[in-house]
Amino acid sequence: MPHNRTIVIASWVLRGIAASILLQTLFFKFTAAKESVYIFSTLGAEPWGRIGSGVYELIASVLLLLPPAAAVGALLSMGATGVAILSHLTRLGISLPAVDDHGELFVLAVVTFVCSVVVLVLHWRELPIIGRTLVRA
Repeated sequence: MPHNRTIVIASWVLRGIAASILLQTLFFKFTAAKESVYIFSTLGAEPWGRIGSGVYELIASVLLLLPPAAAVGALLSMGATGVAILSHLTRLGISLPAVDDHGELFVLAVVTFVCSVVVLVLHWRELPIIGRTLVRA
């Protein structure tokens, strides 16, 4: 189903925001920045959790930016940021005093999650199995 111009622009803006936040964090994950090492050490997943989540977020970012795969990218992004949000709420805290982030990483995860939810709402019909099955019903 074709979208009107406003929806297409909104989709691209939201996908761009989510993908750019995910891609920006890759530098910190892949270079073992102190923030990333602290987070994954606290979660007991250093270094493989850090590297694995970086690869996962790279895939999500690329899929978000590919129009036919935007819905799948949004789902993957929601998974990554959902885990990050839960980790902040349960183990890390909203603000990470050890790295003096003032809650910035938590806010970025929430923004990415919200953008991805809206992208999924705009593109759910494009999901390979679910969208096609529900459209036929």
